[in-house]
Amino acid sequence: MISSLKRSWLDDYHQWQKRDLSLKRYVYWWADGIYLKARMDSDKACMLIIIGADETGKKELIALHEGYRESKESWRYVLNDLKSRGLNIGANLAVGDGALGFWGALSEVYPTTKHQRCWVHKTANILEKLPKSLQAIAKQKIHDIYLAESKLEALAAYDDFMNYFKVKYPNAVNCLEKDKDELFAFYDFPAEHWVHLRTTNPIESTFATVR
Repeated sequence: MISSLKRSWLDDYHQWQKRDLSLKRYVYWWADGIYLKARMDSDKACMLIIIGADETGKKELIALHEGYRESKESWRYVLNDLKSRGLNIGANLAVGDGALGFWGALSEVYPTTKHQRCWVHKTANILEKLPKSLQAIAKQKIHDIYLAESKLEALAAYDDFMNYFKVKYPNAVNCLEKDKDELFAFYDFPAEHWVHLRTTNPIESTFATVR
């Protein structure tokens, strides 16, 4: 029975992978690589996921492919596959973590799509570079940045973080500084959307039970 179900599901998946996308238009994308405990061909393999939101706000799964360590080549295959099925226009904004493979492929395949780094991933990366005794205050200062009511206030909070930590903890400061433009991109979009654009949570929450 299980084998029969798996064959049916696989057929459904293959049909879904071939669906026409020429009438689709997405405003936002969220992209991430999900590593599963389930048996796969390699421990370096992961599932490359893209979830999109259309102009009505409806979210849907766009892509689900097996990839190799979120490499640029793997992501390029995913994005080119979308384009080959009619998705010629990319999203206005894509949200993802710091995995360079996705951003490199996105710039090649959909060069007009703006980049937004995930603040949750960035916060974790910054805190790793600080002693535990300072992580609570650093986390609060980071929250002050991306939860600010305007981009101007966010930049002021950003400067506060930089001035507070730059002398003794340059690695933490550099971690925040290197993606500055991509971290503030969401402020150029409607304020009511910000809560959805700061992180890759639409993917993390959806696939938490799958993990």
